[in-house]
Formats: sequence, C-alpha cells, structure tokens
Amino acid sequence: MEHDVPPVLSLDIGGTKLAAGIVTGDGLIHGWQLAPTRREEGPRRVLSRLFDLGRKAVAEAGAPEVAAVGISCGGPLDTATGVVQCPPHLPGWIDVPVGALAAEAFGVPAVIENDATAAALGEHRYGAGRGTSTMLYLTISTGVGGGSVIGGRLHRGAAGNGGELGHVMVRPGGRPCTCGRNGCLEAYASGTAIAERAREALAAGRPSSLSSLDLPTAEDVSRAAEAGDPLAAEIWDETTWALGSAVTDLVNAFEPELVVLGGGVTRSGARLLDPVAAAVARDAMPPAARAARIEPARLGTGVCVVGAGAVAHDLVSGKTDG
Repeated sequence: MEHDVPPVLSLDIGGTKLAAGIVTGDGLIHGWQLAPTRREEGPRRVLSRLFDLGRKAVAEAGAPEVAAVGISCGGPLDTATGVVQCPPHLPGWIDVPVGALAAEAFGVPAVIENDATAAALGEHRYGAGRGTSTMLYLTISTGVGGGSVIGGRLHRGAAGNGGELGHVMVRPGGRPCTCGRNGCLEAYASGTAIAERAREALAAGRPSSLSSLDLPTAEDVSRAAEAGDPLAAEIWDETTWALGSAVTDLVNAFEPELVVLGGGVTRSGARLLDPVAAAVARDAMPPAARAARIEPARLGTGVCVVGAGAVAHDLVSGKTDG
C-alpha cells in the first residue's frame, strides 16, 4: 500500500466496544476513539453514537476529508450489500443496512467486512503476516474468530463470511457453542468459555484460589494457573489442548507459512502460544508442521480498525483481493 493513498475512516462494531480512527496508507491509526457499545440500546442509537465517534476521529486527526468508510463487524453479514444480518454479539440487529447508513452519514462510499476477516487482512498487510503468501489468523477473545489469506488473496468465501475458524469441532457432543452446535473451538478456547468453566467448577465446590474472586475472568484463570493453582491449570490445559488441536487441523488443511494468534486471551503470551506451537510440531503432518510458524499478532487492539481501513483503501483503489 502506497503512503500517498488518501486517508479513510475506519469503524469497528464490537459487542462491548465501538472504535473509530483515520487509517492512512501506511496502516497507522490517527484520531483513535473508543466507547462502550451499549448494545441493549439497539442498532439505531448504537450507530448514531458510532458515527459521532467517527466524526470525532476525523476532527482529532485533522483529516479534511476521507475517501471512504470501512466498517468491521462480527458476522453473519452480507458484504456485497453492506447489511449486518444477525450477529450473535448484537442481539436484535436483523438485516441492518450499516453500509448504506454509513455512506449517507459521511457522504462517501462505505464497505463492511467481517471483523476477523478484516483483522486477517490488517495483520497480513501491516503486521505479523507481511510478506507471507498463505496465512491464517485467529482472534481468541470474547469469542473465537478467524480469517485466512491464501496465495496472497484474502479468502471471503462464497457468501462473504468464510473463515469461521472458531467453529472447527474439537470435541463432538461437547460444550454448547453460540453457533448452536456442541463442541466447537469457541466453546473451549474463548475468554468467555474459559471464565464459564472456572465459574462452573467453583459452583460445584472445587477448591481453588479463584474462589476469592466474585467473577473470575480468563485472565484470572491464566494467572492462577501460572501460580500453580490445580483447578486453573486444569482449565488452562484444556484450553491450550483445544486450541492446539484446532490449529493442527487447520495447518494440515491449509499448510500455511504462518498462523497468527491475536485477541485478549493471547495476552497470556507463551503460556498460550507455546503449547499450541508444540501441538502443531508434534501432531501436524510433517511437511505442514515444518512449514508453519505460530506467532502472536502485532497490531494489538486496533487490528480491526486497521483491517477495515485496508478494506476501505482497496475499495478506493479498485483492488479486489488481499
């Protein structure tokens, strides 16, 4: 991406937070803004506040004009029409024409992309995946999302929602998942699932240092495991087993050069990444295992904003791949 590409406005719609920023052609964010989603207010009010956040980003960045608006949001969504269809993290958002509303609000073209797919593009273009041909990206956060770049091209799938790597099956008949099935990776490795398993164990009377906390989080479980708490270590081991198993299957299927792991749960660092890398090295088909590196994401909390900005830059330039 050339540095003389005009700036774009990038918006991210998360289940707990909204973000906005001006993204320039070098992948940097300017005028960064963050606010709670307050999803219970419904799409009209949330989008009104999101667009206000975008205007603040434009003003703070000193951008006299933007060429386009890029929006990242969890799916399912219709990227061709810019319609958010029925995302689990935004209850009540049924067929909301976010793209058209953003274009009307800012007077420039708008494009919407699945948040994890956008993040994959951002990491490939500006982050850990720069220069790779085939890269997988998983975000381990409230849920588990994913995206892939294959042969240098961002993979969107036939309906625009390809890359739901969090719904790879790791334990048939296992824990219920938000997608309606049982045993998906998301039901074991997401921050939500880690915290839920800890709370269930404590409610069942299992002894743990976590019992001193009202509502232990995934980060609490990671810290307690590192400190030697047996229950926390058991939950964490199940988490890394599930993630390692899923990533091994994905490495066998795609034979990528790189698997990038991002999202809040990866802040635990080597405690998460090392067991996953070890599982791939041990269990993947030897050629695939030798080819694949497992690395942390580099773009941090702004990855979806950077990725949506990259999608908007591609809209302006007429580029159709990653």
